[in-house]
Amino acid sequence: MTTSPIIVAVDKHNLNDALALADSLDPSLCRLKVGKELFTVCGSEVVKAFHQRGFDVFLDLKFHDIPNTTAQAVLAAADMGVWLTNIHASVGVDAMKLCKSRLQAGGYQTMLIAVTVLTSMRDADLAQLGIARSVSEQVVHLAGLTHEAGLDGVVCSAQEASLLKQKFGKQFQLITPGIRLADDDKGDQARICTPPEAKQLGADFLVIGRSITTANNPNEKLRLILSQLN
Repeated sequence: MTTSPIIVAVDKHNLNDALALADSLDPSLCRLKVGKELFTVCGSEVVKAFHQRGFDVFLDLKFHDIPNTTAQAVLAAADMGVWLTNIHASVGVDAMKLCKSRLQAGGYQTMLIAVTVLTSMRDADLAQLGIARSVSEQVVHLAGLTHEAGLDGVVCSAQEASLLKQKFGKQFQLITPGIRLADDDKGDQARICTPPEAKQLGADFLVIGRSITTANNPNEKLRLILSQLN
C-alpha cells in the first residue's frame, strides 16, 4: 500500500482509456479514484483491473439513500476490496452509524468518509436549496455529524481543512478535491487550492484529475507534484 497523499481521478469514459491511464502511472506513487461515470460504464471490472495493477482504489459513488440501502451499498463496495468509499453526510447520523457498524461487524478494512458540500457549490447555491448557513458553516456542521457517527473523515475543500483539523483532530481524515496547479484552468470547481496549499492547510489526501490525466506524461507530472509536497 502506497503512502502517497495523491489520489488520481480517473475520469475516463471507457475501460480502455481508464486502463491506459493506469498503465501510465506508478502504483507506488498514487491511488486511483473511480467515480460515477466510469463505474456506470464499467462496473466492478474497472476496480478489479486497477487492483490487479497494484493500485489502492477510492470508489467515489457518494451513496445517499435510506439507511439500510446506503449501508448495503457501502458493504458492496467493501466486498470489492476498495481502500476508501464515501456517502453523503446528509443521509444523517443514524445512517452513517449504521454504515460504520456494518463495516466493523464484517471485519472490513475499507475506510468510510462522508461528503460535506461539493466543491462546485457556493453560498448562493446553498441558499437555493433552502440552507441558510454559508458553505463553510455547512461544511463544519456536516463534518461534526460525520465525526459523531464515527466515520474516518470527510470530503471537503482544502480551504476548510485547517478549521476541520482544529475542531476534529489529526486522526479525522480530510480528502480534498478541487486541487489545481497554479497554471491550470479552474474548470467547474469553485473552491480550489494548489497541492502545496492544500497540504499546508491540513489536507490528508489530494484528489487530482486533469492536471495529471491530461499531461503528456502523467507519471512525470505526478512526480513533479510529489516533489512540490516534500
